[in-house]
Amino acid sequence: MAVTVGELLSGAAGRLRDSGSETARLDAEVLLADTLRTERTRLIASPEAQVDGAAAERFTAAVDRRVAGEPVAYIRGIKEFFGLAFATDARALIPRPETECLVEAGREEVMDRLAAAARRRGIDPGAPSDGPIRIADIGTGSGAVAVALAVVLRRMKVIAGADVTILATDDSPDALELARENAAGHAAAEGMRFVDADLLPPVLPDSGAPLDIVLANLPYVRSDAIDGLPIAASFEPRQALDGGPDGLDVIRRLLALLPDVLAPDGVALLEIGADQGSAAPAAVAQELPGWTATDEMDLAGLPRILRVARGARPA
Repeated sequence: MAVTVGELLSGAAGRLRDSGSETARLDAEVLLADTLRTERTRLIASPEAQVDGAAAERFTAAVDRRVAGEPVAYIRGIKEFFGLAFATDARALIPRPETECLVEAGREEVMDRLAAAARRRGIDPGAPSDGPIRIADIGTGSGAVAVALAVVLRRMKVIAGADVTILATDDSPDALELARENAAGHAAAEGMRFVDADLLPPVLPDSGAPLDIVLANLPYVRSDAIDGLPIAASFEPRQALDGGPDGLDVIRRLLALLPDVLAPDGVALLEIGADQGSAAPAAVAQELPGWTATDEMDLAGLPRILRVARGARPA
């Protein structure tokens, strides 16, 4: 028996609201649009449109999953990030909007370095090539950061393999497989390497050549705060969230590795929690005396990216 779009949305929104969803109407619209393979705007504009019984059943099943707390991204199997569609499932953390700041910071760093190299060649055409900029995305998860960066650099005519290489690591083989799928889906696998490692492999690719840019969105939620997160987070891998008592345990482990893997003029860009603007730089001061650590803010004016480098930051 056919029902209308408006009837389905009204009923689903009521169920989701009763289940505690703070975005009940939006969730219903996104799930129905996904079920019908159409745009939300078309649904909103056509509440009287008829939906056949089979599609209505599929939508109801999706709403049932959302009522149980499962994230919309897992139900749809897709999440938009940095203007791109990424496959998402329980193998990895769902990409968050705030992590787009990490991609943007990485892009700016790459372009600044390529511009500096071009200036050097202009002054001295015979100067030896610096080789590709070596980038690592540590704890890549779904590959969202590494793949989004590769795609945006490609749009800017940066050549993968020649201008940049990207190493993506994760200690979860399942997450790495998802990252490979996303890289292939965006035709971004060229110049990218996927390595199963706890933070970093014992020997870096290219015979251990040091890294120029380290990007990392590591677990930074305090252990005692995880149970207070929205129920949707309980469907995600806990190890991708749990940063220890103060949220900085995994970040400290990475900091300890930087002296051995980062080039002399290299930089690490690490995503942190909005409440870690003081604690994260303090961790750097403790782990890496003499290094600099500065916060970069997100669009809401909150600490989001921790920039770590040897010595004083160049002007």
